[in-house]
Amino acid sequence: MATLVLTVVGDDRSGLVAAVADVVGSNGGNWERSQLAELAGAFAGIIEVSVPDVRVDELRAALSDLDGLLTITAHPGSTGADAASPRSFAFTVLGNDRPGIVREITSTLTAHGVSIDRMSTETRDAAMSGGRLFEATIAAKAPASVDVDAAQAALEELAAEIQVDVTLSV
Repeated sequence: MATLVLTVVGDDRSGLVAAVADVVGSNGGNWERSQLAELAGAFAGIIEVSVPDVRVDELRAALSDLDGLLTITAHPGSTGADAASPRSFAFTVLGNDRPGIVREITSTLTAHGVSIDRMSTETRDAAMSGGRLFEATIAAKAPASVDVDAAQAALEELAAEIQVDVTLSV
């Protein structure tokens, strides 16, 4: 079996997920995992599918028939795992919204060899102050060779610098 990772984007409307699922299923594929969302009137997502090796090209061609409804790109998935098990951890970031928070957090993680598995972010009105709050929830992993304590210390230092709260759960 081959693994494909599909990225999908289009104007949000009813039936988009069903259209992709129909093409995947009718071409011998199996929907494994996905993250899908509507953002600012656009529908976007990432979907992992498995498909028999001999049907990969057939599935790719069928997905291209959805052009006009969705823009879909099929990327080959990787099934190889690293020899050393990565360590996973999660954290939240909460503070007054301002440009650059995501850039600074992700730069700090990258500098310490930490990879993001999942990240969700949002801004919302602050209840009492009348400003905007930024909140992120991040699941990350680090190879065994990475000093997670040093990465944590760097995140805490950055949090103080940019005036946000970072709460880690290892």
